[in-house]
Amino acid sequence: MNDTVLAEFKARIKARLSALAEQSDSGKKAQAVVELDQQAVGRLSRMDALQSQAMAKAQQANRDLETHRLQIALSRIQEGEFGYCEDCGDEIPAGRLNLDLAATKCVSCASG
Repeated sequence: MNDTVLAEFKARIKARLSALAEQSDSGKKAQAVVELDQQAVGRLSRMDALQSQAMAKAQQANRDLETHRLQIALSRIQEGEFGYCEDCGDEIPAGRLNLDLAATKCVSCASG
């Protein structure tokens, strides 16, 4: 993989990390503790709020996982290992990396 392609992937990874950080900041309010106030919110509304809170926490967990994987991809770029399968050492096709910037395995190793 040449330096131009690596620089393009690095820029895309950094852009995605920035977008994830922005989404995390905007999702913090949705993860806040749901207050019990029977006068302002009925029981079903509170259940809806609790469900929304749980979904927001699950989305944050997904963002955290993706952030971690992308940070590993950046370190793999610095180490010269990005784009190569961690199991067999073959080059990971660009199409696979375009779909998953943090892919660490080729298709055959990932499916096996």
